[in-house]
Formats: sequence, structure tokens, C-alpha cells
Amino acid sequence: MSLSFLHHVNWLYSISGLAVGLLVGFTGVGGGSLMTPLLVLLFGVHPSTAVGTDLLYAGLTKVSGSAVHSLHGAVDWKIVRRLASGSAPAAALTLLGLSYFGKGSATTQHVISTTLGFALLLTAITLLSRKWLIARYGKMMERASDGKIAGLTVGLGAVLGVLVTISSVGAGALGVTVLIILYPKLPAVRIVGSDIAHAVPLTLIAGAGHWWMGSVDFAMLFSLLIGSIPGIAVGSHYASRVPDRVLRPLMAGTLALVGGRLAF
Repeated sequence: MSLSFLHHVNWLYSISGLAVGLLVGFTGVGGGSLMTPLLVLLFGVHPSTAVGTDLLYAGLTKVSGSAVHSLHGAVDWKIVRRLASGSAPAAALTLLGLSYFGKGSATTQHVISTTLGFALLLTAITLLSRKWLIARYGKMMERASDGKIAGLTVGLGAVLGVLVTISSVGAGALGVTVLIILYPKLPAVRIVGSDIAHAVPLTLIAGAGHWWMGSVDFAMLFSLLIGSIPGIAVGSHYASRVPDRVLRPLMAGTLALVGGRLAF
């Protein structure tokens, strides 16, 4: 790495990336739920640029995680195919819609900010009520036919395709919770592994579309990676020492406040 390239690094972004990486490691909540609103509200980054940059960041960082889960047999590729068959076309159609209005238009900015806000609110609700949702609806899915489960999984993929493409939020807490409800007999590690494996093509497709529209800041992307990669490693290492009953409500409350400000 040449020293001249380091001149393009914004160390405030790197410090923010470190903080977000720590929280992701501690809680498992997707970086998009934290990074994108931080870039928009704190740094004043245009919503489309924040989303596009975060999507490529998510795709690149999840490639290694997906590979590790796959090597350990923790990916159910049938679920991944079902999710992708819904998310890929939904992402492509959403990108066409965003490109029609243009990345810098007031309409695009309003759609992205509002969708981001509602996606954060949904994530906050999911974090707080995950156990209740699984207990309430998981038993119902045990009696459902495979065809119905397949259709609901494709539908989930389509919803995630739209949400992630517009806001970069949704493939983590929301996706995992619904998958646990749909596949209650599947081990949790395979649910998580399948969700991560599906997130790779989804975020890369959506990120490539935003790149094509000119909504990716590569200097910012590199600056974020400098901080977030070690942050995720440290957070993951010490995650077991942080009480989940304290951190989860705190995280949910923060996301709800930020989501409310963006949505309304």
C-alpha cells in the first residue's frame, strides 16, 4: 500500500467503522443497521451514497464469513436458492426504479431515508420480540407443507431484496428471525450461515447497481474497512462477556430512535 493512498483516508470514518464493527461483533446486528444511519445523520452523506457504499462494504466483508460457514457445512443451499430467487429479481427491479428517478433527486433521497427509517424500526421491534415471535409462529410452521414454506421463503427473499437495495438494512435481524420461524427444526447455526450466504449475492448485486448509478464512494469505503475489520474481530472475541439482556434492549432503543427520525 503506497503512502500516497493513505492521504485519501478519512480517519473519522475509520473511527466510526471501528465503533460499528465493535457493536456488530458484540450483538450480531448487521452493519447496515448502524453504519448507514451514522453516515447520513452524523456525517451528512447523501443517503444514496451511504447505502451504495455500505452495500459493497457488506458484500465484501461477508464473503469470508460465508466461505467459513460453507466449509463447516453450516449453509443450507436450498434455502439460499429460495431466498435468492426472490431477492435477485426484486433487487434488479428496485435498482431500475431508483435509476429512473436518479441518485441525486429529491424523490430518491426521500424514498431511501423513509425506507431506511422504517427498516430500522422493524429491526428494533424484531430484536425486542424475537423470542415471542418464534414461540408464537414457529409451531404453526411445523405443520405447513414444504410448498408453502418454499413460497414464503421466496416471498421473504423478495422483501429483503427491496429493503436491502433501498436501505442496506434487513438481511440480518429480520431475515434470521423469519427463517427461524419458517424452519424451526433447522439448527440455528445453519440458519445464520444460510442468511450470510444469501446476503453475499444480494448485497453485491445491489451494491453493483448503486456503483453503476454512481452511488459508491470508494475512498469512504476503504476508510470504513480500516476501522471496522479489526472492530468486528475484537467485538466478536469479547461478545460472550457482554450481557445480552442489557445490550439488546439498548441497541433496539437506539435503532428505534434513529429510525423514527429518518422515517418521520
